[in-house]
Amino acid sequence: MRIRYIVTYDISDPKRLRRIFRTMKGYGDPLQYSVFQCDLSASERVLMIDALSDIINQREDQVMLINIGPAENRGRQSIETLGRALPEGEIDRIAVIV
Repeated sequence: MRIRYIVTYDISDPKRLRRIFRTMKGYGDPLQYSVFQCDLSASERVLMIDALSDIINQREDQVMLINIGPAENRGRQSIETLGRALPEGEIDRIAVIV
């Protein structure tokens, strides 16, 4: 079962920030600056955390994963926007870069 996560990050170094962004594009879709929506299996979540942990500075940077539920049920309905809407035809592709 895939779980929908909102992944957000605060990275203090521009070089690490670019690396985190490129890595995250392999696991989900950007919603805003430094915010991604990811539908992940348990093993994909572990791979993503491992990849991000290799990039960040543990003392200066922060990555936050927010579990919003199963991708096929509540997780699909859990994102609400004000102003500009999310792209129509919600993004359902999965790509994991190992």
